[in-house]
Amino acid sequence: MEPRRFRVGVCSWSLRPEHPEHLLDLLAPIGITRVQLALVPCVTATAWRDAVGMLRSRGLTIASGMLATVGEDYTTLDSIAHTGGVRPDATWPATRTLAAEVAALAGRASIGLVTFHAGFIPHEAGHERSMMMTRLRAVADLFHNAGVAVAFETGQESAATLADALREIDHPAVGVNLDPANMILYGMGDPVAAVATLGPWIRQVHIKDALPASRVGAWGQEVQVGTGAVEWPAFIGALRDLGRPLDLVIEREAGAARAGDVRLAMDRLRSWCGAELE
Repeated sequence: MEPRRFRVGVCSWSLRPEHPEHLLDLLAPIGITRVQLALVPCVTATAWRDAVGMLRSRGLTIASGMLATVGEDYTTLDSIAHTGGVRPDATWPATRTLAAEVAALAGRASIGLVTFHAGFIPHEAGHERSMMMTRLRAVADLFHNAGVAVAFETGQESAATLADALREIDHPAVGVNLDPANMILYGMGDPVAAVATLGPWIRQVHIKDALPASRVGAWGQEVQVGTGAVEWPAFIGALRDLGRPLDLVIEREAGAARAGDVRLAMDRLRSWCGAELE
């Protein structure tokens, strides 16, 4: 039998649960017991305060957490460029405070990995890029001191730019959450080639699909897994070539039938990964 190289999970926010019991109800018919959990509600919303312990007691595995930075606005490419990640001066102090709270929670709960969008990392050297490197190191330190690794999500810059930034940051707690659809949505290159470029840093993979934008400066379109521009057999093959176990976490952020789309993605992963999928 082939080794179990891949573990399937789902992003909690994809199913839009109102509280932990609701998440369990949504997951039960899908049959997935591994989740990436949005952690900001766990430090800001009463309904989610005890979510980690409760979900684990009911048989769920928390594969990783997710930090949403303060003030993110995904309405347009321009709005996310100005509001996303650690880049905006106006929200950086609040983002740092929130990151510290999420890091403390993840450390207490033994959640070993938390992902987030760093923000648009400038391709060229200069003050803004240096500022972002300083802030990203500061966030990484918060998590590292709590015994937690972080992974920057791909898409808002090319794989080459992100790899250069990772070499510059040079932090033991920092890796990559590879999202192939984001690279297409933002027009930032070929996801299959990105596996080789970012391979040493890949800690987790989002399973999401998209079609490219019809014009420069516009979003692409997120679609069901297997119906977009991601070349899935080649992508899975490139991940296989990394030679280490990985969590493949299904993310669906569009559409009205998300539970069904997650189930479809899981079925397609089984067909592409075979016995390697746990």
